[in-house]
Amino acid sequence: SVLTLVDAKHAAQQLNDRQEARRQVGFADQIFISKSELVSAEETEALIHRLKHMNPRAPQQKVHFGEVPLSSVFDLRGFNLNAKLDIDPDFLKEDGHGDHDHAHDHEHGEHCDHPSHAHESHGHHHHHDDDVKSFAFKSDRPFDAAKLEDFLGAIVNIYGPRMLRYKGVLHMQGTDRKVIFQGVHQLMGSDLGPLWAEGELRSSKMVFIGIDLPRDIFLQGLEQCLVGSAAQA
Repeated sequence: SVLTLVDAKHAAQQLNDRQEARRQVGFADQIFISKSELVSAEETEALIHRLKHMNPRAPQQKVHFGEVPLSSVFDLRGFNLNAKLDIDPDFLKEDGHGDHDHAHDHEHGEHCDHPSHAHESHGHHHHHDDDVKSFAFKSDRPFDAAKLEDFLGAIVNIYGPRMLRYKGVLHMQGTDRKVIFQGVHQLMGSDLGPLWAEGELRSSKMVFIGIDLPRDIFLQGLEQCLVGSAAQA
């Protein structure tokens, strides 16, 4: 697991000036915010919002004088997505924090190449234009395994150095098991997870965290890998 300590007193300047600081936030499985007592409540809330925008899946915790519960440090199993889902089944659900870089649910039917589905933001403005951002893909339709493998291989080959973390639970055609997918940069892998429960809605949820990733290319490409997509017609 990757633990990142953020100094609330100096975080804004460091995140503005140093890409390495932004990368550390993007990599994090757990974020600890120190020295929050040295800034105003408004500054702390702004920092929490900014960190959540950059990495919405990493829990944040304020710490004082380095006092951290051991349970927050050990056995997080952050990169083990299957274990993470056992601990927190809602890990990949929308968190309600208004991260407008996340995709909408993909329930537009068979014609998702319409310009209105270009997944642009809603016109909301953030105080900072950080280059580390996250977005998500969701669909209730199964993936074609061969097409998805080809597409993921292509984007990792091209954008791998900028893909900090990516993970998901996939609904694949031809299997009654969830497929657990995760990666860091060009290192990508997948494993068979548990069986879909009886009556459980089978769906795919994927989260990408990276540096200036072309969101529309990722989302539109993933749609074309779904069974019944226009590309397969």
